[in-house]
Amino acid sequence: MAVRLLYVALGGGIGALLRYLLSGIIQKQSASLFPYGTLAVNLIGALLIGFLWELFQNITVSANIRVFIFMGILGAFTTFSTFSLEIFNLLKDRQYMTALINALVNNVFCIILVFAGSFTARFLLKLFGKGNL
Repeated sequence: MAVRLLYVALGGGIGALLRYLLSGIIQKQSASLFPYGTLAVNLIGALLIGFLWELFQNITVSANIRVFIFMGILGAFTTFSTFSLEIFNLLKDRQYMTALINALVNNVFCIILVFAGSFTARFLLKLFGKGNL
């Protein structure tokens, strides 16, 4: 159990740093009130989790590596709590349309990208053969 907690902690540190760097760069580039940095991180995280989940259903990956990636890296990388706070603040600031658009875009496109990641992994597994990636 202690080893698994270490995997989560290490992955979480990596995921949090990646989220901080990527969302900050994107948000700075957008120069907008709309939280594009969080949106980008959520979309990328959704694509990755769909892809890796499907891939790991078809190739052998240890339980510790799964925990490291899914609970650690991707758990810290995706930003649903940040997303929720941003929606709250937009609503508090009476930015109702921006809040609604942000909520819809994050939820709809993240679900679509989980499917896209899964389908991409299936395609690659068929193309290269199971277990040969």
